[in-house]
Amino acid sequence: MSLAKYIEHTNLKPNATAADIIQLCEEAVEHGFYGVCVAPYFVQLAKKTIKKNDVKIITVIGFPLGYSTVSSKVEETKKAITAGAHEIDMVINIAAFKSGDLASVQNDIQSVITACHLQNKHAKVIIETCYLSDEEIKTICKICTDCEADFVKTSTGFGPAGATVEAVKLMRKHLPTKTKIKAAGGIKSKEFAEELIAAGADRLGTSAGVELVAYTTEA
Repeated sequence: MSLAKYIEHTNLKPNATAADIIQLCEEAVEHGFYGVCVAPYFVQLAKKTIKKNDVKIITVIGFPLGYSTVSSKVEETKKAITAGAHEIDMVINIAAFKSGDLASVQNDIQSVITACHLQNKHAKVIIETCYLSDEEIKTICKICTDCEADFVKTSTGFGPAGATVEAVKLMRKHLPTKTKIKAAGGIKSKEFAEELIAAGADRLGTSAGVELVAYTTEA
């Protein structure tokens, strides 16, 4: 299995520097990763570094806690796309979801997805599975489906736990085939990466992309 095509090479550390992001982008080009995932601040730098290579630029919205206002998320999304982002990973309003305010959650998700689709960009919805029960995952997958999300993503990588095989399997069970899954958070080994893909993950968000590919090559 070629893992490179699944990997969104990621650096969302709050203390990441411009030099770190340039290195991230150069590694993504070198190894043929699907894309890089960077903070909105670094989207223009990523575009400048990647140039005309095929590596996609992904950025995050409402990250990592998700409870910023809908209008601010939409504005963030528009500016990120203008700066050069190809795909948007937005965090749901977990606080609203946990409070049972599903109408606000749906409006939040739909607003960002609409802003993406109007510009022909893909939208991923980060649901942060570590905070959710199986039944809650089922519910949020239904909302994401109704909002026509392109992807549902397991985690920010900033929560108490990241992707799990069990969560990916559950998501795959409750999402239509056209809705893809991005697993992220704690993907550090080839074996785990392959388990997530086998469970239904279409993309992997990881900061260990180079190590995963090097391990695959050596094996």
